Amino acid sequence: MAKLWGGRFDGKNEEWIDAFGASIAFDQKLAKHDLIGSLAHVKMLIKTGILSAEEGQTIIQGLEQLQQKLAANALTFTVQNEDIHLNMETFLHEEIGPVAGKLHTARSRNDQVATDMHLYLKEVLTEVIEKIHHFREVLVEKAQEHIETIAPGYTHLQHAQPISFAHHLMAYYQMLTRDEQRFSENIQRTDISPQGAAALAGTTFPIDRVFAAKELGFAQVYQNSLDAVSDRDFILEFLSNASILMMHLSRFCEEIILWCSHEYQFVELTDTFSTGSSIMPQKKNPDMAELIRGKTGRVYGDLFGLLTVMKGLPLAYNKDLQEDKEGMFDTAETILASLDIMSGMIATMKVNKDRMLESTQKDFSNATELADYLASKGLPFRQAHEIVGKLVLQCIQNGHYLQDIALSDYQAITPLIEEDIYEKLDAYTAVKRRHSLGGTGFDQVSNQIELAKQTLKHS
Repeated sequence: MAKLWGGRFDGKNEEWIDAFGASIAFDQKLAKHDLIGSLAHVKMLIKTGILSAEEGQTIIQGLEQLQQKLAANALTFTVQNEDIHLNMETFLHEEIGPVAGKLHTARSRNDQVATDMHLYLKEVLTEVIEKIHHFREVLVEKAQEHIETIAPGYTHLQHAQPISFAHHLMAYYQMLTRDEQRFSENIQRTDISPQGAAALAGTTFPIDRVFAAKELGFAQVYQNSLDAVSDRDFILEFLSNASILMMHLSRFCEEIILWCSHEYQFVELTDTFSTGSSIMPQKKNPDMAELIRGKTGRVYGDLFGLLTVMKGLPLAYNKDLQEDKEGMFDTAETILASLDIMSGMIATMKVNKDRMLESTQKDFSNATELADYLASKGLPFRQAHEIVGKLVLQCIQNGHYLQDIALSDYQAITPLIEEDIYEKLDAYTAVKRRHSLGGTGFDQVSNQIELAKQTLKHS
């Protein structure tokens, strides 16, 4: 079969070389968008008089027939036609004959593929934003259930201070809120039409790029034809945003995996999001969380792969840019599936409140409460810090905790300590009293949740 671009060539590639250069194995994912772009292009050609109405309508009918066949999974793509564009043009020839060749007037595969990817990514970004939004709702719902659930807060993976478990969940809500904002901003730089830039220099035909952009639902057009066909910033931005999102999900998954362990026993995942062992009958493994943690590296790889492809490319189009699609497709599929898994996993996760509370009663996470207590009595904080540090060391050596020290022993150290110290050392009280803006106090956490509900409702 002769190549549609083969007029200048008198030789023929071997099949294995054709296979190496072809992209149809993956860019067939753009089939729907390629047909949409072609329909807008032919309508523009009719409007500007570049094509007659009769020719244009014939092409439109052919494209619509291909849309129906695509929806019915009745199109068979071939490596011989290299990419989605030449495959579709061949199908169109089969539908309507030689007039199909007029569709390519005033355009190039360079602006065609760029248009397809803008259309594809706009669609994906909308879906990603919807799924992040839903996950944020799940986090708020779960947090609402656990405002007064006491959990250990960590720094350096060591018990630091007791916190509300809802406060911990709402930290991830805030991360996801920023993720959603980033993807929303990504749409602004994706919602631009390269159609009509042609190969790199525009065209001598009297096209109407603004009309075509409106047909495709784009908010604006590229103002420079070289930039239009060579820009992949919008994909890099998507991959970067996706990497940050996956980093957040991976951090959360790491904690869930720890919380599920025998040592923690803070949460239990439902069977839907767990698997067993082929040899150890007792095992219930948090495999979905582990997979998301692992797939984070995959998304990072997609980002670094495209950054590396782009770093040395001169303007305008180069065949290297064929490598821009697989990572984009892979990342889109990965983050969409990961968000679904996370939403379901957290919504159905069982929280062991008693175990969480118990873990704050057999530690020294209330040490700061004692230091703050002494500081509130007028003792310089640094001096209070030293006193409490020595007390903690004595407790460790004697095998007990701060709340086990007798009042007489406390007062032998300093008469500033009174009977009310035991209430202050209680984990529930310690959490409840932290009223500073954004703190873990129950009223502050409730405020966070209420604000989040209002934000979600109006966004």
